[in-house]
Amino acid sequence: MTRCEFAYDDGAYVLGALAPAERAAYERHLGGCASCREAVAEIAVLPGLLGRLDPAGLEQILPPPAPPRVPALLDEARKRRRRERAADRRRYALTTLAAAGLALLVGVGAAVVLPRPVSPSGPPGTQGTPAPQVSMVAMRPVAAAGPVHADLGLTGTKWGTEVTMRCGYDARTSYGKAYPFRLVARGPNGASEQIGSWLAAPGDDLSFTGATRFTDAELVSVELQKADGTPLLTYAVP
Repeated sequence: MTRCEFAYDDGAYVLGALAPAERAAYERHLGGCASCREAVAEIAVLPGLLGRLDPAGLEQILPPPAPPRVPALLDEARKRRRRERAADRRRYALTTLAAAGLALLVGVGAAVVLPRPVSPSGPPGTQGTPAPQVSMVAMRPVAAAGPVHADLGLTGTKWGTEVTMRCGYDARTSYGKAYPFRLVARGPNGASEQIGSWLAAPGDDLSFTGATRFTDAELVSVELQKADGTPLLTYAVP
């Protein structure tokens, strides 16, 4: 069972020894942690009981006090809590890296294709090597002319269709500084899948190459959409 990260703060909270920011964080935590609320309730009466004691009477019956240990105990509790939180952050980071590595090895769902600037010399890493020539056609606006224009190229393969796209985002648009778009392939019987998605700002000219499992015989159309699924441009495959 995972131990609550605030398990050592109940005494410091009741005695008023937490810093203002730590106290506010602990009080927010109490609203959702029954274990910590019970711990606070068990010792909540201590300040009142201590306030009833007569210091003069205690001096007559108690031996001379030893050096106070409460500050040292509170300091140790804070150090332990910081160590546990640091360990939790390290475990989370390692878990995230492992999941990312597994996703790269086996694939998780449909891949998102990030855009890259248009380059006459080919994709990144192939400078000086001419890119294969792909016949490009203009995508048509679905309704009124919007802030995006794009050219599309399709190359049939044994495993599906390779899709090359060049897209321009008009400098003057009502969409704001940046907006997410996506490219969707439509196949037979209403089937569809996302080819790629990207974030573009006004004035951007982007290019990418993605793929769909639909072969050239199965591919019905390709749509450029807003992030909410609203189609902006389309190309009907002949």
